[in-house]
Amino acid sequence: MRRRDLRLLPLAVAVWAVALLCVLLPAAAWGCAALCGTGAVAVLAHLLHRRGSLARPFTCGGVLVVVLSAAAGTALAVGFAQPVRERVSEEGGRVVEIVADVTSSASIGQDGRLWFDAATAAVGPPGQTEAAAAPVRIGIEPGDGFELGARIRVVGEASATDAGERATLVVFASEAEVVEPAGGVFGAAATLKHAFVERSLRLPEPGAGLLPGLAVGDTRAVTPELNDDMRTSGLSHLTAVSGANCAIVVVALFGLTALCGGGRALRVALSLVGLAGFVVLVTPEPSVIRAAVMAATGMLTVLWGRPSAGAGMLCLCTVGILLADPWLATSPGFALSVAASGALILLAPPLARGLATVMPDTVALAIAVPLAAQLACGPIIALFAEQQSLIGVAANLLAAPAAPIATVIGLLACLAAPLPFLADLLTAASWLPAAWIATTATTTARLPNAQLLLPAGIGSAALVALVSACVSVVLLRSADVPRRPATVRAMVFLRRGAAAVLIIVSSLAGARVLLDGPLATVASPEGWSVAACDVGQGDALIVRSGDRVALIDTGPAPEPLEACLRSLGVERIDLLVLTHFDLDHVGGTAAVVGRVDAVLHGPITEDSERRLLAVLLDGGARVDEAWAGQRGELGEATWRVLWPRRGSPVFPSGNDASVVMEFDGGGVPRSLFLGDLAAAPQRMLMRAADLGGYDVVKVAHHGSADQDPGLYEALRARVALFSVGADKDYGHPRIETLDLLTATGAQDLRTDQQGRILLGVHGDELQVWTERAGEE
Repeated sequence: MRRRDLRLLPLAVAVWAVALLCVLLPAAAWGCAALCGTGAVAVLAHLLHRRGSLARPFTCGGVLVVVLSAAAGTALAVGFAQPVRERVSEEGGRVVEIVADVTSSASIGQDGRLWFDAATAAVGPPGQTEAAAAPVRIGIEPGDGFELGARIRVVGEASATDAGERATLVVFASEAEVVEPAGGVFGAAATLKHAFVERSLRLPEPGAGLLPGLAVGDTRAVTPELNDDMRTSGLSHLTAVSGANCAIVVVALFGLTALCGGGRALRVALSLVGLAGFVVLVTPEPSVIRAAVMAATGMLTVLWGRPSAGAGMLCLCTVGILLADPWLATSPGFALSVAASGALILLAPPLARGLATVMPDTVALAIAVPLAAQLACGPIIALFAEQQSLIGVAANLLAAPAAPIATVIGLLACLAAPLPFLADLLTAASWLPAAWIATTATTTARLPNAQLLLPAGIGSAALVALVSACVSVVLLRSADVPRRPATVRAMVFLRRGAAAVLIIVSSLAGARVLLDGPLATVASPEGWSVAACDVGQGDALIVRSGDRVALIDTGPAPEPLEACLRSLGVERIDLLVLTHFDLDHVGGTAAVVGRVDAVLHGPITEDSERRLLAVLLDGGARVDEAWAGQRGELGEATWRVLWPRRGSPVFPSGNDASVVMEFDGGGVPRSLFLGDLAAAPQRMLMRAADLGGYDVVKVAHHGSADQDPGLYEALRARVALFSVGADKDYGHPRIETLDLLTATGAQDLRTDQQGRILLGVHGDELQVWTERAGEE
């Protein structure tokens, strides 16, 4: 086995660690630079004193000099940039005017805005800007002309970011204009992309919206539903320009040059030139550049026949990128790029050799590549996201043959824009593989238990890392370790231990699959009629009377809501109430699209809210705006809307115009759901509505401090539900609100402590079931 050169690994680790320290604690940057610089000089002086020369620079001392010097350079980069960043961040919390140059492609955010990165040229109050250069993140209403290289002027509310984030400000623009459109190669690239996107969108779905993302990294036409499916199926790296896209371009150019008889050096040179052109075409933003660098490093070391040098090249590229932009040290995308490239270089070959003992070499390699990437990236994903794809390897195997075809032919179609007939032909040809990938994503994402939900954090990352390590140990071929007797015995012991861990984890996972699947409803009591789902920091409450079901809000994400509905055996939603359109109340709506009969919603003010309702309407639901006085039936229970008032100029939208619902009868305890009302509208509600005693009240706004004591004293609830997330920094529920409800005689039930909460009535008795015992 050819050994990998890992001598530069300490360099990359040290620079990354120093970059993290300095961007998270900017005040330490100059001290760190001085300490590392002094250390480098001291070690260098010691080496010169002992040897009189640096004839052997790769000794431990020489490597230490390089490591300390690079760390000092990283700290200096942060130190020099920090004064301007602090000056710009002072504008947070104000309305600002910014003149900036667009530095990234744009994408549609969950709020419906068009978001992109920019580098400021001037910042300040409207009409009083001063020169300052710092990275910012800008959100505008969708429009044309905001391409990379364009100079724009925006006015909007600015919010300062936390330490460690690359952007110093997030700007919600109310005014935006292009001062100077993109020119030169960027303008030409934008023209080609616009023509290609227009051609792509003439084609049918599935595939039309995905094709621009596969070929040129334009994801604006990818629907939220398809984007969720791509993430669930582990194919999200294909929806934007990632290392996979760049690798496809490198391999295609390398292979084409080889077919034409070009030598290895020419193949590498043309591949790099083509990759540079691809980067310019798709937008040379930082994420694309790092993906290109990582992909080029990984692929070219293999194609050039020097895989043993790949680890060293990857370390050098990582160090160079962090020196240029230390804030990437906190970026999950950068970490995933490095991990995936490292897995391609170090882990995929031995995995392929291990798998080849039980299957053909070609199949083993095809499985090893996505498996290595998933094993390496899984722990990083678990740090920041709750979803772990369980069908990612299978989905990537199905999509793998189509991805390079869609990317290469789509690129040719984009470049052929001056020849309309040829461009139309190539676009149509690239649609079929794009449709195949979209269909693969939607099909695999809907498989039972397609993903595993784990709370994001260090604990989950450690668990995923343990499982990944055990899988690697079991699959690696024994020939990949030296055959000394002691080593062989240790490897056998290690494999048996790893196999035991995997058996235990698989058994627990299998039990979880049964409980979430065929046995999902076994653990739920039959007599429940009100359920508070544990969806984190958000609301998702279910009311059931007979075989009819109402859902009040959908929480912040589809996955936890889907798990809750499945565990309760809920297949169809007769009435969906969207109290208002904050993300923690509507973010999980995708889980019920196509399963809803009727929708009641709060006041609409944004285009993104209209789009969400349009999706529900397309899924077969009747959609109506809710106003005080509306009434209806749910099975044998009755419901009525108590708030908001029709046409109220005082609370036109948002939290204070939340839909307030009352349910009663038909086996449902008399219940009141207060949305996110603050104290002022609570007082108006108390005066306007006939409120008596209630069995259950869903406390407003997750138990925030802005409550009206008089309302809760009038309600005299037996149970107070707090729908709130664990380990969140909002401070919900507030202690004063808990004391208020306790003083009224209510029993406090919290989803952050007790998990899913179920309530029912048996005679005059109110029954309570909780997922966990909670805290005293």
